[in-house]
Amino acid sequence: MSEYTGDAMVLGNPRGSGFRREAERAVRVMVAARWPVFAVVFLAIAAVAAALGSWLAPFDPNRQNLVLRLAEPITAGPDGGTFWLGSDTLGRDVLSRLLYGARVSLSVGFAAITVGGTIGIAAGLLAGYFGGWVDDVIMRLGDIQLAFPFILLAIMFLVVLGSGVWNLVLVLGVGQWVTYARIVRADTLSLREKEFVEAARALGDGTLSIMFRTILPNILAPLTVIASFNVASVILSEAALSFLGLGVPPDVPTWGSMLAESRDTLVANKWWLAVFPGVAIMLTVLSFNILGDWLRDFLDPRLRERT
Repeated sequence: MSEYTGDAMVLGNPRGSGFRREAERAVRVMVAARWPVFAVVFLAIAAVAAALGSWLAPFDPNRQNLVLRLAEPITAGPDGGTFWLGSDTLGRDVLSRLLYGARVSLSVGFAAITVGGTIGIAAGLLAGYFGGWVDDVIMRLGDIQLAFPFILLAIMFLVVLGSGVWNLVLVLGVGQWVTYARIVRADTLSLREKEFVEAARALGDGTLSIMFRTILPNILAPLTVIASFNVASVILSEAALSFLGLGVPPDVPTWGSMLAESRDTLVANKWWLAVFPGVAIMLTVLSFNILGDWLRDFLDPRLRERT
């Protein structure tokens, strides 16, 4: 009883020919749209860089060489190595720091979305299924959080909690839960009186079983789209907080901290210190946005007949 008897039914059957047809349609639609292919390829490259950064990096990202500080791209480095993207003000290899920074940005992005999504989905299911005062309390808490600028709340909590990857994940994750809660609440309100939910009740399913095994699988499509967009916004928030010195510790390379360190060298025309991490952030966020836009169209039942 956990599958919705409508357009979402296709997504609820992960086995057999139905899944193969959906996979073939996804590939066909993605290739026809073109841009999502480039987004997926870039994100795959970024994922490989994040996972294998310690093996791909030519140098230790924190290794300093003041003799070769501010070296231009493609400069011979120590021990026969090469600074392919130049070095920073302390003589550290920009490429190595860029590879290690991908690990922080992507891991923080996905971890924060997991935290925010878990809290938001649970809160939205409770609010939509029970309604009444439960709905009022949860939605008013969301309204209170939305009344404050998120970046100011993040700065306040990070000043109190201190810098650190897990503190950053917690703050960014809690900042995302309201979006998921509102979407899940709205869909739960429309599904809780449907025939397949009433059938689950008649069969003796408990409240938690109905919420998480009957209703939740039928609202995963919009949540997937929202998650893809939110990963991009979390990566931007992480970069902004690292730029302000409130993200991860200073000895952990991130794209945001690399941009912060490049501020004093831009006037000296040391362009590579800002261009490479800036381009990495831009392409990553752009790829997630393109992928989210494609997922929105692909999962829209109204467009299913056209593809």
